Amino acid sequence: MQDQNAPIIEAFGAFFQAQFALTDMFRRAQGDALGAFGYNPSECSYDVTASAAYWRLRDYGGPGDAPSLLIVAAPIKRPYVWDISPSASAVRYCLEHGFHVYLLEWKPACSATGNNGIDEHARAVLECVNKISGRANGARPFLIGHSLGGTLAAMSCALTPESVQGLALISAPLCFEPGRSEFRDALVSLIPSVLPNAESFPGSLLSYVSAMASPRSFVWSRLRDAAMSADDSNAREMHRRVERWALDEVAVPGKLFQQITGWLYRENRLCRGILSIGGTLVVPASLSIPTLAIVNTADDVAPLTSIKSFIDAMPKKKATVIEYPGEAGVCLQHLAILIGREARNRIWPEIVSWLHSHC
Repeated sequence: MQDQNAPIIEAFGAFFQAQFALTDMFRRAQGDALGAFGYNPSECSYDVTASAAYWRLRDYGGPGDAPSLLIVAAPIKRPYVWDISPSASAVRYCLEHGFHVYLLEWKPACSATGNNGIDEHARAVLECVNKISGRANGARPFLIGHSLGGTLAAMSCALTPESVQGLALISAPLCFEPGRSEFRDALVSLIPSVLPNAESFPGSLLSYVSAMASPRSFVWSRLRDAAMSADDSNAREMHRRVERWALDEVAVPGKLFQQITGWLYRENRLCRGILSIGGTLVVPASLSIPTLAIVNTADDVAPLTSIKSFIDAMPKKKATVIEYPGEAGVCLQHLAILIGREARNRIWPEIVSWLHSHC
């Protein structure tokens, strides 16, 4: 029987979508203004070697015999946080240390792609893996992902572990058990269990809900970081570059948003081993490839508790965890491993060393 509240839910959903769609436009205009003052990203050149309606594969090049590394960007933000400036670029760092670098970029949702969920996004990851292997004469690539990009990468690797050489996860939540993460619990309490059917959800709506769920992460620590960066020109510049990136909102496919908030955050299907992708159950024990997880202990969005149960359920001796205490001058601690100066000096050498050791 049809839910009697469905028309009300749809009406309120349409209203809030329209309001936040306007907010997206306003925030992007603010970001463009910051960009006009010199804070636009300074990205490496790349070729697009494959694409579909909702994704495209960037190829940054590299030595001919170099191992391949596929970056899986998060599906809720622009991917240039991986290459935000020459001095804080994970892409450049990996190129400089002997990898052929690719990046899977998600296009903003539209009417034609709003019904794409976890299945379609995992399928895109595996399609890119196959294309990269074909270009490298069958050599399997490594995958690396940050935040929900890492979550998608882990799901995909668990589906076909034989197609990937290894997996590196940066601040990527895998476990969403109640009581393990204040951010998870607050997010679930804020987002209704029944969401309106929508082609897309505005990016600013996600930003707003995230800030409500963890004002310490997205508001107060951000202001504190700005104050601490006042006497450091490099930190000030990075803070503004991150603010410009955060304002560059993109719409997320409606189905993907519903499944991330429902299947992952609310029901914890991934860690419980009851998540089905393309008819196949994805369980932690399926992730049988070498896996490196880097956790920022100052990050409330993806704390150690958001991966521990999943890591414990993986095959023995397949996972390595590196803990990192965070640092100032990064605006958002959730991004610190990607853009922090201390992270670049201390953590990234460990990441590339681990990758090379598993070639």
